[in-house]
Amino acid sequence: MKRKAITLGMALLYSSAQGTEVTVKNDSLTDNTNAVVVSGFVAGEAAASWLTAPCAGDIRAIQMYWRSASGGSGTTIGNAIEILRGGTFPVPGSVAATIGGPVLTDSVMNEYRYLDENNTIPLSVPVSQGENFVVAFSFLETPPAPGPSVVRDTDGILSGRNALLASVGGSFIWFDSAALGLSGDWVIRAVLDCPVVAQNADVSVTMSASAPGYTAGASLSYTVVVANAGPSAAGNTSVVDIFPGAFGSIAWTCTASGGASCTSGGTGNITQVVSLPAGSQLTYAINGNVLATTTGVLSNSATAVVGGPAADPNSANNTATLELLPFSDVIFQSGFESPSQ
Repeated sequence: MKRKAITLGMALLYSSAQGTEVTVKNDSLTDNTNAVVVSGFVAGEAAASWLTAPCAGDIRAIQMYWRSASGGSGTTIGNAIEILRGGTFPVPGSVAATIGGPVLTDSVMNEYRYLDENNTIPLSVPVSQGENFVVAFSFLETPPAPGPSVVRDTDGILSGRNALLASVGGSFIWFDSAALGLSGDWVIRAVLDCPVVAQNADVSVTMSASAPGYTAGASLSYTVVVANAGPSAAGNTSVVDIFPGAFGSIAWTCTASGGASCTSGGTGNITQVVSLPAGSQLTYAINGNVLATTTGVLSNSATAVVGGPAADPNSANNTATLELLPFSDVIFQSGFESPSQ
Protein backbone atom coordinates (compact mmCIF):
# COMPACT_ATOMS: atom_id res chain seq x y z
CA MET A 1 0.00 0.00 0.00
CA LYS A 2 1.44 3.36 -1.03
CA ARG A 3 1.54 6.35 1.30
CA LYS A 4 2.31 9.95 0.35
CA ALA A 5 3.54 12.36 3.04
CA ILE A 6 3.33 16.15 2.81
CA THR A 7 5.30 18.18 5.37
CA LEU A 8 3.40 21.23 6.61
CA GLY A 9 3.81 23.97 9.17
CA MET A 10 0.97 23.54 11.64
CA ALA A 11 -0.39 25.69 14.46
CA LEU A 12 -1.87 23.27 16.96
CA LEU A 13 -5.30 24.60 17.98
CA TYR A 14 -5.59 22.89 21.31
CA SER A 15 -5.26 23.80 24.96
CA SER A 16 -4.70 21.28 27.68
CA ALA A 17 -7.64 20.01 29.70
CA GLN A 18 -8.30 21.53 33.08
CA GLY A 19 -9.23 20.05 36.42
CA THR A 20 -9.35 16.27 36.55
CA GLU A 21 -9.19 15.77 32.78
CA VAL A 22 -5.95 14.28 31.46
CA THR A 23 -5.03 14.12 27.77
CA VAL A 24 -3.42 10.80 26.82
CA LYS A 25 -1.32 10.82 23.66
CA ASN A 26 1.69 9.36 21.87
CA ASP A 27 2.48 12.36 19.66
CA SER A 28 4.67 15.32 20.59
CA LEU A 29 2.92 18.09 18.66
CA THR A 30 2.77 21.52 20.26
CA ASP A 31 1.98 25.01 19.00
CA ASN A 32 3.86 26.09 15.87
CA THR A 33 5.43 22.69 15.28
CA ASN A 34 5.55 20.69 12.06
CA ALA A 35 3.29 17.79 11.19
CA VAL A 36 3.02 15.41 8.27
CA VAL A 37 -0.26 14.77 6.48
CA VAL A 38 -0.48 11.07 5.61
CA SER A 39 -2.58 10.34 2.53
CA GLY A 40 -3.00 7.25 0.37
CA PHE A 41 -5.72 5.62 2.44
CA VAL A 42 -8.75 3.98 0.83
CA ALA A 43 -12.29 3.74 2.13
CA GLY A 44 -12.53 1.45 5.16
CA GLU A 45 -8.88 1.74 6.18
CA ALA A 46 -8.01 3.13 9.60
CA ALA A 47 -5.27 4.73 11.67
CA ALA A 48 -5.09 3.83 15.36
CA SER A 49 -3.25 4.99 18.47
CA TRP A 50 -2.54 2.55 21.27
CA LEU A 51 -2.80 4.44 24.55
CA THR A 52 -2.39 3.65 28.24
CA ALA A 53 -4.74 4.95 30.94
CA PRO A 54 -2.89 6.95 33.63
CA CYS A 55 -5.74 6.45 36.12
CA ALA A 56 -8.87 4.49 36.83
CA GLY A 57 -11.41 6.76 35.20
CA ASP A 58 -13.56 7.33 32.13
CA ILE A 59 -12.68 8.25 28.55
CA ARG A 60 -14.70 11.43 27.99
CA ALA A 61 -13.39 12.73 24.67
CA ILE A 62 -11.38 11.83 21.57
CA GLN A 63 -9.15 14.35 19.81
CA MET A 64 -7.74 14.09 16.31
CA TYR A 65 -5.84 16.56 14.18
CA TRP A 66 -7.05 16.72 10.58
CA ARG A 67 -5.20 18.59 7.86
CA SER A 68 -4.89 19.09 4.10
CA ALA A 69 -2.03 20.52 2.07
CA SER A 70 -3.82 23.82 1.61
CA GLY A 71 -5.35 23.95 5.07
CA GLY A 72 -8.68 25.13 3.70
CA SER A 73 -10.65 22.14 2.46
CA GLY A 74 -13.69 22.61 4.70
CA THR A 75 -15.27 19.67 6.49
CA THR A 76 -15.09 15.94 5.88
CA ILE A 77 -17.22 13.10 7.20
CA GLY A 78 -15.37 10.05 8.45
CA ASN A 79 -16.69 6.54 8.75
CA ALA A 80 -16.23 6.13 12.50
CA ILE A 81 -14.02 6.65 15.52
CA GLU A 82 -13.88 3.51 17.63
CA ILE A 83 -12.59 3.08 21.17
CA LEU A 84 -11.42 -0.50 21.52
CA ARG A 85 -9.97 -2.57 24.32
CA GLY A 86 -6.33 -3.42 24.05
CA GLY A 87 -5.73 -6.70 22.28
CA THR A 88 -2.40 -7.99 21.00
CA PHE A 89 -0.61 -5.28 19.08
CA PRO A 90 -1.32 -4.39 16.33
CA VAL A 91 -4.74 -6.10 16.52
CA PRO A 92 -7.13 -4.34 18.94
CA GLY A 93 -9.63 -6.08 21.18
CA SER A 94 -13.38 -5.62 21.39
CA VAL A 95 -15.17 -2.35 20.58
CA ALA A 96 -16.12 -0.35 23.69
CA ALA A 97 -17.75 2.64 21.96
CA THR A 98 -18.28 4.02 18.47
CA ILE A 99 -18.62 7.62 17.30
CA GLY A 100 -20.41 7.25 14.00
CA GLY A 101 -19.87 9.63 11.09
CA PRO A 102 -17.53 12.11 12.80
CA VAL A 103 -17.35 15.51 11.08
CA LEU A 104 -13.76 16.70 10.68
CA THR A 105 -12.71 20.29 10.17
CA ASP A 106 -9.49 21.05 8.32
CA SER A 107 -6.55 22.47 10.35
CA VAL A 108 -8.30 21.94 13.69
CA MET A 109 -7.78 19.60 16.63
CA ASN A 110 -11.22 18.06 16.34
CA GLU A 111 -12.72 16.91 19.64
CA TYR A 112 -15.62 14.50 20.13
CA ARG A 113 -17.47 14.16 23.44
CA TYR A 114 -20.67 12.52 22.16
CA LEU A 115 -21.50 9.33 20.31
CA ASP A 116 -24.19 10.95 18.16
CA GLU A 117 -24.32 14.03 15.95
CA ASN A 118 -27.11 15.56 18.09
CA ASN A 119 -24.81 15.63 21.14
CA THR A 120 -27.25 13.74 23.33
CA ILE A 121 -25.29 10.58 24.21
CA PRO A 122 -22.06 11.46 26.08
CA LEU A 123 -18.95 9.44 25.44
CA SER A 124 -18.03 7.53 28.58
CA VAL A 125 -15.80 4.46 28.52
CA PRO A 126 -14.46 3.24 31.88
CA VAL A 127 -10.83 2.16 32.00
CA SER A 128 -8.56 0.94 34.77
CA GLN A 129 -5.19 2.41 35.63
CA GLY A 130 -2.48 1.02 33.35
CA GLU A 131 -5.00 -0.45 30.90
CA ASN A 132 -4.12 -0.31 27.20
CA PHE A 133 -6.88 0.87 24.90
CA VAL A 134 -7.05 1.80 21.23
CA VAL A 135 -8.56 4.79 19.42
CA ALA A 136 -9.06 4.09 15.71
CA PHE A 137 -10.30 6.43 12.97
CA SER A 138 -11.63 4.81 9.79
CA PHE A 139 -12.17 6.53 6.43
CA LEU A 140 -15.61 6.67 4.84
CA GLU A 141 -14.18 7.60 1.43
CA THR A 142 -10.78 7.51 -0.22
CA PRO A 143 -9.23 10.91 0.52
CA PRO A 144 -7.49 12.91 -2.23
CA ALA A 145 -3.68 12.71 -2.37
CA PRO A 146 -3.10 16.16 -0.79
CA GLY A 147 -5.54 15.41 2.00
CA PRO A 148 -7.28 16.26 4.19
CA SER A 149 -6.21 13.25 6.20
CA VAL A 150 -4.78 12.13 9.49
CA VAL A 151 -1.39 13.51 10.49
CA ARG A 152 1.70 12.30 12.34
CA ASP A 153 4.45 14.06 14.27
CA THR A 154 8.02 14.41 13.04
CA ASP A 155 10.28 13.25 15.87
CA GLY A 156 10.15 9.49 15.41
CA ILE A 157 7.65 6.74 16.09
CA LEU A 158 7.04 4.95 19.39
CA SER A 159 7.29 1.20 19.22
CA GLY A 160 4.01 -0.70 19.54
CA ARG A 161 1.85 2.44 19.78
CA ASN A 162 0.73 3.11 16.18
CA ALA A 163 -1.34 0.73 14.07
CA LEU A 164 -2.93 0.80 10.62
CA LEU A 165 -5.84 -1.19 9.22
CA ALA A 166 -5.00 -1.74 5.56
CA SER A 167 -6.88 -3.24 2.65
CA VAL A 168 -4.92 -6.18 1.25
CA GLY A 169 -6.45 -8.22 -1.58
CA GLY A 170 -9.96 -7.34 -0.53
CA SER A 171 -9.36 -8.11 3.18
CA PHE A 172 -8.67 -5.62 5.96
CA ILE A 173 -5.64 -6.50 8.07
CA TRP A 174 -4.04 -4.72 11.04
CA PHE A 175 -0.37 -3.78 10.72
CA ASP A 176 2.26 -2.07 12.82
CA SER A 177 2.39 1.37 11.16
CA ALA A 178 6.18 1.42 11.43
CA ALA A 179 6.35 -1.75 9.32
CA LEU A 180 4.53 0.13 6.55
CA GLY A 181 6.96 3.04 6.62
CA LEU A 182 5.28 5.46 9.03
CA SER A 183 7.99 7.42 10.84
CA GLY A 184 5.90 9.39 13.37
CA ASP A 185 3.07 8.99 15.85
CA TRP A 186 -0.57 9.48 14.87
CA VAL A 187 -2.10 12.63 16.34
CA ILE A 188 -5.04 10.72 17.78
CA ARG A 189 -5.64 11.28 21.48
CA ALA A 190 -8.04 10.50 24.32
CA VAL A 191 -9.18 12.68 27.21
CA LEU A 192 -9.71 10.85 30.49
CA ASP A 193 -11.67 12.07 33.48
CA CYS A 194 -9.46 11.03 36.38
CA PRO A 195 -11.09 11.28 39.81
CA VAL A 196 -9.42 13.54 42.32
CA VAL A 197 -7.51 11.48 44.86
CA ALA A 198 -7.54 12.93 48.35
CA GLN A 199 -4.14 14.28 49.34
CA ASN A 200 -4.19 13.86 53.10
CA ALA A 201 -1.58 15.70 55.14
CA ASP A 202 -1.71 15.38 58.93
CA VAL A 203 -0.27 18.71 60.07
CA SER A 204 0.15 19.26 63.81
CA VAL A 205 1.18 22.15 66.05
CA THR A 206 2.90 21.92 69.45
CA MET A 207 4.01 24.72 71.74
CA SER A 208 6.28 25.08 74.73
CA ALA A 209 7.59 28.00 76.83
CA SER A 210 10.96 28.75 78.36
CA ALA A 211 9.47 28.55 81.86
CA PRO A 212 6.37 27.03 83.50
CA GLY A 213 5.18 30.52 84.42
CA TYR A 214 5.89 34.15 83.71
CA THR A 215 7.23 37.14 85.60
CA ALA A 216 5.57 40.43 84.80
CA GLY A 217 8.08 42.78 83.21
CA ALA A 218 10.52 39.96 82.37
CA SER A 219 11.43 38.19 79.12
CA LEU A 220 9.67 35.03 77.92
CA SER A 221 10.29 32.66 75.02
CA TYR A 222 8.00 30.29 73.13
CA THR A 223 8.87 27.43 70.80
CA VAL A 224 6.23 26.44 68.23
CA VAL A 225 6.73 23.33 66.09
CA VAL A 226 4.59 22.76 62.97
CA ALA A 227 5.04 19.25 61.55
CA ASN A 228 3.54 17.25 58.68
CA ALA A 229 3.14 13.51 59.29
CA GLY A 230 1.93 13.03 55.70
CA PRO A 231 1.31 10.97 53.75
CA SER A 232 0.97 13.88 51.28
CA ALA A 233 2.64 17.27 51.13
CA ALA A 234 0.94 20.37 52.53
CA GLY A 235 2.35 22.97 50.18
CA ASN A 236 -0.20 25.65 51.01
CA THR A 237 -0.40 25.80 54.80
CA SER A 238 -1.09 28.98 56.78
CA VAL A 239 0.64 29.36 60.15
CA VAL A 240 -0.92 31.92 62.49
CA ASP A 241 0.11 33.01 65.96
CA ILE A 242 -1.59 36.21 67.17
CA PHE A 243 0.17 36.96 70.43
CA PRO A 244 -1.66 38.24 73.53
CA GLY A 245 -1.58 41.97 74.15
CA ALA A 246 0.42 41.41 77.36
CA PHE A 247 3.31 39.95 75.34
CA GLY A 248 5.34 42.59 73.51
CA SER A 249 8.68 43.39 71.83
CA ILE A 250 8.32 40.19 69.85
CA ALA A 251 10.95 38.84 67.47
CA TRP A 252 10.91 35.37 65.96
CA THR A 253 12.88 33.07 63.65
CA CYS A 254 11.79 30.02 61.67
CA THR A 255 14.01 27.00 61.06
CA ALA A 256 12.92 24.48 58.41
CA SER A 257 13.86 20.81 58.09
CA GLY A 258 12.88 17.91 55.85
CA GLY A 259 12.41 20.11 52.78
CA ALA A 260 9.96 22.54 54.40
CA SER A 261 10.12 26.26 53.66
CA CYS A 262 9.08 29.38 55.58
CA THR A 263 9.92 33.04 56.08
CA SER A 264 13.17 33.02 58.07
CA GLY A 265 12.09 35.54 60.65
CA GLY A 266 10.17 38.64 61.60
CA THR A 267 8.68 40.74 64.39
CA GLY A 268 5.19 40.82 65.86
CA ASN A 269 2.49 38.29 65.02
CA ILE A 270 3.21 35.28 62.83
CA THR A 271 0.97 35.04 59.75
CA GLN A 272 2.60 33.27 56.82
CA VAL A 273 1.99 30.59 54.20
CA VAL A 274 4.50 27.76 54.36
CA SER A 275 5.30 24.57 52.48
CA LEU A 276 5.47 21.27 54.37
CA PRO A 277 6.46 18.10 52.49
CA ALA A 278 5.54 14.86 54.21
CA GLY A 279 7.91 14.22 57.11
CA SER A 280 9.06 17.83 57.39
CA GLN A 281 8.69 20.41 60.15
CA LEU A 282 9.16 24.06 61.03
CA THR A 283 10.44 25.34 64.36
CA TYR A 284 9.58 28.89 65.43
CA ALA A 285 11.75 30.42 68.16
CA ILE A 286 9.81 33.38 69.62
CA ASN A 287 11.24 35.91 72.08
CA GLY A 288 9.46 38.78 73.80
CA ASN A 289 8.69 40.52 77.08
CA VAL A 290 5.71 40.23 79.38
CA LEU A 291 4.29 43.65 80.15
CA ALA A 292 4.95 44.84 83.71
CA THR A 293 1.21 45.29 84.39
CA THR A 294 0.31 41.71 83.47
CA THR A 295 -1.71 39.63 85.89
CA GLY A 296 -3.68 36.40 85.68
CA VAL A 297 -3.46 33.86 82.84
CA LEU A 298 -1.22 34.62 79.86
CA SER A 299 -2.69 32.59 76.98
CA ASN A 300 -1.10 32.07 73.55
CA SER A 301 -2.40 29.92 70.65
CA ALA A 302 -0.78 28.90 67.35
CA THR A 303 -2.72 27.34 64.47
CA ALA A 304 -1.84 25.71 61.15
CA VAL A 305 -4.53 25.64 58.44
CA VAL A 306 -3.91 23.22 55.55
CA GLY A 307 -4.92 24.63 52.15
CA GLY A 308 -5.81 22.81 48.92
CA PRO A 309 -5.19 20.57 47.19
CA ALA A 310 -4.21 18.83 50.43
CA ALA A 311 -6.69 18.12 53.22
CA ASP A 312 -5.98 17.48 56.88
CA PRO A 313 -7.71 14.32 58.15
CA ASN A 314 -7.12 15.27 61.81
CA SER A 315 -8.04 18.82 62.74
CA ALA A 316 -7.77 18.14 66.47
CA ASN A 317 -4.00 18.69 66.49
CA ASN A 318 -3.89 21.80 64.30
CA THR A 319 -3.96 24.27 67.21
CA ALA A 320 -1.75 24.42 70.29
CA THR A 321 -2.60 26.65 73.27
CA LEU A 322 -0.38 27.39 76.25
CA GLU A 323 -1.67 29.14 79.37
CA LEU A 324 0.89 30.49 81.80
CA LEU A 325 0.33 31.83 85.30
CA PRO A 326 2.51 34.29 87.20
CA PHE A 327 5.34 32.50 88.96
CA SER A 328 3.83 33.35 92.33
CA ASP A 329 0.67 31.46 91.40
CA VAL A 330 2.66 28.58 89.90
CA ILE A 331 4.60 28.15 93.15
CA PHE A 332 1.39 28.29 95.17
CA GLN A 333 -0.34 25.71 92.99
CA SER A 334 2.68 23.40 93.19
CA GLY A 335 2.62 23.30 96.98
CA PHE A 336 6.02 24.89 97.42
CA GLU A 337 4.75 27.79 99.50
CA SER A 338 6.02 28.19 103.06
CA PRO A 339 2.97 28.85 105.26
CA SER A 340 3.52 31.11 108.24
CA GLN A 341 3.42 29.60 111.70
